[in-house]
Amino acid sequence: MHIVLLNLLSPGSCASERVPVLAFRDALRKAGAEVTTMAAESDQEIDSALEGLGPARRLVVATAADGELRAVLRRMVRRYAPPPSKRPDDLPRDRTIPDLPAIGVLPLDASEPAELVARLGLPRAPEEVAEAVLGEKARRLDLFRTDSGSVTLHGALVGGADENGQATAWWGKVEVDDTVLSDGSEPLVACAVANSSGYAVIDDLPLVAGADPADGLIDVGVAVPVVSRGFLRRKMRVEVRRSRGRAVSITPRDEVPYLDDGVAGTLGRKRSWWTERSAWAVYVR
Repeated sequence: MHIVLLNLLSPGSCASERVPVLAFRDALRKAGAEVTTMAAESDQEIDSALEGLGPARRLVVATAADGELRAVLRRMVRRYAPPPSKRPDDLPRDRTIPDLPAIGVLPLDASEPAELVARLGLPRAPEEVAEAVLGEKARRLDLFRTDSGSVTLHGALVGGADENGQATAWWGKVEVDDTVLSDGSEPLVACAVANSSGYAVIDDLPLVAGADPADGLIDVGVAVPVVSRGFLRRKMRVEVRRSRGRAVSITPRDEVPYLDDGVAGTLGRKRSWWTERSAWAVYVR
């Protein structure tokens, strides 16, 4: 078996982060596998690592953050998704891409892995990851495609904070399938689009609860400030509205900061996500 280890470390990464990479490589070679290590700093280099994937040639991504893993899955979708005019007859009606080849995920810090690795309970130690990649067991998971041409694996959080870390209000319309969580006429402090539970919390309230990364649904939570009058002064609390469905759209009135799989950006126009049920897979023990 040929294992391609794709290392997404930046040039300035510390030497200690190479320890799990070397331990993983040694475990594979001890088991008789052929190992090729590749570094990627561009989409083109990621594309090279994706060539010829299959049972005899498997890809493992060494990663420290959800955004790095997302970068690889985004290129996989681009590679395998058929154009609408050439949609295969056997492609499920609720999918726009076929089953993507399974990959392995090697955390660069087993004690504090990327958040998605922790949420999914994936193998952490290099030897455990090697055992999984050399096996035949893979867990299929949902991913979200977006109208920007990207993907989301874990979740997106729309909303910003001031210099004191306090959430700042923004206005926007949020729709989940046919359900309107906000019509854009009231202030919001956050909106989470999640693929697993516990993705975002505000004022000790989870924005989504019970999200399942393999149920074919998007979980959405909107945090709305509610002001009530107390005996001496007004009090503010946060109300969370939740829904789930196949697709969600967020249309902000003005530009608003957001995180997508931990990658920061600014949302200034309508953004839509839709779910691709069981589209990607990761090797597990």
